[in-house]
Amino acid sequence: MEDREREEEAIEDRQKMEDMVSKRFHKWLKVFGKQESERMPIRKTWDHAIDLQDEFIPRKGRIYPLLRIEREEVQAFMDSQLKKGYIRPSKSP
Repeated sequence: MEDREREEEAIEDRQKMEDMVSKRFHKWLKVFGKQESERMPIRKTWDHAIDLQDEFIPRKGRIYPLLRIEREEVQAFMDSQLKKGYIRPSKSP
């Protein structure tokens, strides 16, 4: 049932896109769809991690004061980015 819901969502998404985008660009609609926008590009050989040196000691920095609503928006953004796999939890000390 879940696959069927995804297919229906993809069809609705495509129809919305077709209405918004000029017909001459319809052959590239797939690139701008919701499913495609929520996945990371294929890993390449030049992708790399930034490994910190063992003797590195992070300095404490100032935290920007945010209103409660702003903190909630930041948290929602972080949750969505983690869910999509765009970011991952830090391994730094």
